[in-house]
Amino acid sequence: MMYSSRRKPVLYFKEDRRFWSGKCTVYKLFGLCVVLVLGSLLWLQLSCTGDMSRVVVDDRRLLHQPCPLERRASATDDPSWGPHKLALLIPFRERFEELLVFVPFMHTFLNNKKILHKIFVINQMDHYRFNRASLINVGYTESGNDTDYIAMHDVDLLPLNEALDYGFPEEGPFHVASPELHPLYHYKTYVGGILLLTKQHYHMCNGMSNRFWGWGREDDEFYRRLRIAGLQLFRPSGIKTGYKTFRHIHDPAWRKRDQKRVAAQKQEQFKVDPEGGLTNLQYKVESRQELTISGAPVTVLNTKLECDTGKTPWCLLN
Repeated sequence: MMYSSRRKPVLYFKEDRRFWSGKCTVYKLFGLCVVLVLGSLLWLQLSCTGDMSRVVVDDRRLLHQPCPLERRASATDDPSWGPHKLALLIPFRERFEELLVFVPFMHTFLNNKKILHKIFVINQMDHYRFNRASLINVGYTESGNDTDYIAMHDVDLLPLNEALDYGFPEEGPFHVASPELHPLYHYKTYVGGILLLTKQHYHMCNGMSNRFWGWGREDDEFYRRLRIAGLQLFRPSGIKTGYKTFRHIHDPAWRKRDQKRVAAQKQEQFKVDPEGGLTNLQYKVESRQELTISGAPVTVLNTKLECDTGKTPWCLLN
């Protein structure tokens, strides 16, 4: 529909004589500016503390997220945050629903504990089977010099007990998801789920073996690496919540491609890999993306791994 060029503007300043008339126009303009400034500040406060910044964790609980600007100021100015910074490493492939819950949940959880951190999602993009250990090696290598310890963290495991320690594991590797607390795995040598290490200790182990294509067993081999390196393993104490300490949000979809094992793989999976690890890791980061999920910052490393099919032919199993 075309409108006439003679159409009058919506605001009729001539008719609003009671406000604009008189000798105090300058003071009224100043008052109007003050009202606008106060209104803007009020809107900013509501946007940082209201429903816009809340993340739904489950059907029964909402976790509040403070304003990101306030977080940065606190982490920078408050010495109680400490000198250390955690690189939270998430080996990942196609589990987007879990990731959308995990990232904002962990960002809030670590902020509440005053843990300086950076979240890395190492996204495997190649056509090979999933390789959790190699992706963790990539995350360690790409995490930068501004972090001094890592968390090898499954995307489907959320800590529910605020007493769990995610601080700098100076004395030795700290297994947060210990067998006494993990909802599924309870054998004594289990070190999967959530494991904290200083970067120095991880380097002493030469990282994790790259031979484990498909699901499982890489943690068991890494437990042997910890012992060979002479590192003492620590676990939580005084946690009374038992198997309810974590929430397991595993995708029920059955990944047959990553579960199946061929004969050669069955023979190799219980052996220690004396040479493999950081020293023979082969990969390419196709792209690096800085994203936010419900206000939580995350770095996504879109990664293609390489496989020596002569040594580990099961990387191509369909």
